[in-house]
Amino acid sequence: MKFNRTKYIDLIMYILTQCSYKPNFGKTMLCSLLYFIDFNHYELYGRLMTNETYIKSKRGIQPAHFREVMNDLISGGYLFFRKEPYYNRLVNKYYPIVIPNIKFSEMELELIRHCLNKLSNRNAYSITKYAIKDPPIIIAGLGDEIDFRYVFSRDKKYSILKDIH
Repeated sequence: MKFNRTKYIDLIMYILTQCSYKPNFGKTMLCSLLYFIDFNHYELYGRLMTNETYIKSKRGIQPAHFREVMNDLISGGYLFFRKEPYYNRLVNKYYPIVIPNIKFSEMELELIRHCLNKLSNRNAYSITKYAIKDPPIIIAGLGDEIDFRYVFSRDKKYSILKDIH
């Protein structure tokens, strides 16, 4: 599986155009949504949307290409980054500077919107607490790649199959 950088960037930009205005929405939320969208896509269609590799870390989910791609988007003038206060913490916030030209199919958009509606109003603590109980993350060791094939071990709480047809 070759990492689909273009699709990954499109997904990041789309998520940010929909969610960056939310005060709770920072790096943790973005990384978690990327994970859930990719893994839910695999559960529904048998392939990841972006072919990103996700690593289980102490802080939750770490997409392998995230830092590199975000740095490129910031230096390329597509995103603005700053740290903002959110209650007693600082949140890493990303704001789109340009309006992206989205190239998703209707099926992909339905899945993305479903994930955003279901999860994007949480805060970093809540989304991390929710994510770490998803079977693919439970099964992965700390620092290990999260195996997408374990989406088929999900119970109804995490399975996308009951929500999207």
